Amino acid sequence: MRGSDAAPAGAADFVAAGVNIVDVARRAGVSISTVSRTLRGSLNVSGDTRERVLRAAADLSYVPSPAASRLASGRTRTIGVIVQFSARWFFAEVIRGAEGVLRASDYDLLLFNVGDPASRAHLFQTMPLRRRVDGVLAVATNFSESETTALTRLGVPLVIVGHQPGPSGAGVGIDDTESAAMAVRHLVLLGHVDIAMISGLPDDPIGRGTTLARRAGFSAGLHAAGLPDRPDRIVSEPWGVEGGRRAMERLLTRPQLPTAVFAESDEMAFGALRTLRRVGLEVPGAVSVIGFDDHELAPASDLTTIAQPAYEQGRLAAAMALDLLTGNTDEVDQRLTLPTRLVVRGTTGPPRRDL
Repeated sequence: MRGSDAAPAGAADFVAAGVNIVDVARRAGVSISTVSRTLRGSLNVSGDTRERVLRAAADLSYVPSPAASRLASGRTRTIGVIVQFSARWFFAEVIRGAEGVLRASDYDLLLFNVGDPASRAHLFQTMPLRRRVDGVLAVATNFSESETTALTRLGVPLVIVGHQPGPSGAGVGIDDTESAAMAVRHLVLLGHVDIAMISGLPDDPIGRGTTLARRAGFSAGLHAAGLPDRPDRIVSEPWGVEGGRRAMERLLTRPQLPTAVFAESDEMAFGALRTLRRVGLEVPGAVSVIGFDDHELAPASDLTTIAQPAYEQGRLAAAMALDLLTGNTDEVDQRLTLPTRLVVRGTTGPPRRDL
């Protein structure tokens, strides 16, 4: 064995850690700029040169610095995601779908929670997104005029997940109105005429858009069935399990209990079911309950619901943002509306005739 060929233990690690782009250029016999263009995937490099550079980089175990690459390109390779409740099922599923697409394209995800007024004010007053992200996904978030202006001034692609399109018009969502009407049609076909809705607060800035759209669908479903659309059919409480519990308790104080309830979300439906079961009312014997979302716990609760593709909305929104970033606007459908579907389980059935 020749002494010049012998390498001490750990030498490969030492070379990999200490090598830089100059070493790759020297070994390949090309300029530093040619190495840079080759490793960025530029087409302006001949096949022979590309092969020589890549071989030299592999021989030296050279890995380009992500920070340097980002600095050279002017890109952060980061997408900001604005959510209201990152731990809640819908938001978590959207984030999961988006993160998979971004990771596959070597993009990071930077999360901003705006579920409370202080966090929201901080985001739009200090705008920490500036110069830190290449694009923004906003998940089920309504924006005021001033907030929309602030996001537009970032000068990066904005994609909305939910019913409200962004300033650019790019967005992915579902038809909340038609989906809510579908829930009412299911109850009507079972024979229900005394139907109530458990809804979020219509003046709550957090979920106002979704609440108003699903209320409109509830009303449309009643009208289509020839049923009176009375204001007292809707009971409003803050969104969530506790809101659903309180709303059902309010319905129980009425002289006549409705035979069916449409809950704006599965989590509100869970609260309603808990109240009904604690007072010993059979579901669906005394009251049928249908939710909206197909939450991961809906099968465990045997909850009939309107299923929406939350994960798919996140995946498509991230892909849309990347297409806008790379200039593939011809490939971008500016507004994607995904289908929902009725999932019939054990919480809905015909009304009992002896009630």
